[in-house]
Amino acid sequence: MPPVVTYTVLRLLTFAAPLALLLLLNFEPWVATVLAAIIGLSVSYIFLRHPRERVAAELYERRHGNRTPDTQDEDAEDAVATDGSAVSSPATPQENTKTDATASVSEIPSPTEK
Repeated sequence: MPPVVTYTVLRLLTFAAPLALLLLLNFEPWVATVLAAIIGLSVSYIFLRHPRERVAAELYERRHGNRTPDTQDEDAEDAVATDGSAVSSPATPQENTKTDATASVSEIPSPTEK
């Protein structure tokens, strides 16, 4: 049985068993529900550590898998920060080229010059 299902069933039991017991003892239903929730939370926190860790490990494995981290961008940033040279990578933007719209003010001819 998958760890998620096992943990979920155990968590439901840690709530349902105290709830049934408190209702059999003639507690008010809302009081029994609140107390059962507190009892269930406490019991699951103390006694269900191993199933909870298995679920967490399974979720982590699904999320991250066996892939290696991509550090190409971080390497380029480190190179620029340490010695000012950039590492050539496809992720770095192209050099900016000046166009008419981005020309500096000194390159624009004045109306008096012809």
